[in-house]
Amino acid sequence: MVQNEKINSSKEKPLCLISPLDWGLGHTTRCIPLIRELLKYGASVIVACNSTQKKLLSSEFPEIAFVHLDGYGLKYGRNKFFTAFLITLQAPKILIKIKKENIWIHQFLLKTPVNAVISDNRYGFFARKTPSVFITHQLFILTGAGNIINRMVHWFTYRFISRFSECWVPDFKNGSTVAGKLSHPSLLPAVPTHYIGCLSRFIHLPAPLLYERLIILSGPEPQRTILEENILEQLQNLPGRSALVRGLPGNDNPAPQIEGVLIINHAGAEQLNLLIESSSLIISRSGYTSIMDLLKLKKKMILIPTPGQQEQEYLGKYLHSKKWALSFDQKNFSIAAAEQQARHFDFQFFEEDMELY
Repeated sequence: MVQNEKINSSKEKPLCLISPLDWGLGHTTRCIPLIRELLKYGASVIVACNSTQKKLLSSEFPEIAFVHLDGYGLKYGRNKFFTAFLITLQAPKILIKIKKENIWIHQFLLKTPVNAVISDNRYGFFARKTPSVFITHQLFILTGAGNIINRMVHWFTYRFISRFSECWVPDFKNGSTVAGKLSHPSLLPAVPTHYIGCLSRFIHLPAPLLYERLIILSGPEPQRTILEENILEQLQNLPGRSALVRGLPGNDNPAPQIEGVLIINHAGAEQLNLLIESSSLIISRSGYTSIMDLLKLKKKMILIPTPGQQEQEYLGKYLHSKKWALSFDQKNFSIAAAEQQARHFDFQFFEEDMELY
């Protein structure tokens, strides 16, 4: 049930319904600056999401309303090849979920009309009679199955995007592009498409350097846990102070204990912002939201793409080629070896003139 007591019923106050994809937390966290802007301009906000997403967003916005909407619940393998195989097998499930979320939103709007709908990468989250915005940095999706399949998926996704009123791309149209060819295909969608700059929930903070390294874990299971187990073993023997954010919002179980290492299950936006600014080096997945945040704060990055996620593998290589980050495969990843290479790497910091939002 939607929390009606948190919805301002004033006819002069617009009401916006937002839903982020649930593949990892990146789509959810990059909605934070959007929600801030909507609230800043006097709108009321409802977020349709699952329980994990709600725990994260409700801690940032206790004043907004939430309604439950199931996620896609995709399963990932223990290696990149099995993950790609599993995602292919689950393609029919994805299409069913898209259909179900479109049915859901039309039923919801019959009871709770809104002024606008914003979908972060949920292809079925639109309504024909309500202005509906689709947000994505992946206008061109890499499947890992070759150019023919890539083009087929490209055509197929554009059919869904054409059902929205507009498409917003969190990247820069010209100059230094953060997502490379993912956000700049040769052909744009048929609907009005706007490049809105990079989205970041963070701001620059004056902070002393307290940690040699900050590791930020995220992404789907079992890959999050596989990387965490590797990291925890290595942290026991590394010099200097370390911090680890496990990426487990709502997890009340005690975090592992390692002497000289700060380990927390989850950090809200303000706490994570301060941790990043207090760390000399950041180790994280190459998720697009993480990249936007770290580029804005001009931090030295070591990226570890999630195995089997073609987008992350491409972004890792792309940022490495730009010298904005170092990128390493998860298999046999060594923090000590990566940091040794980072000491001699000519990091280039993002200098786009346009402000990151």
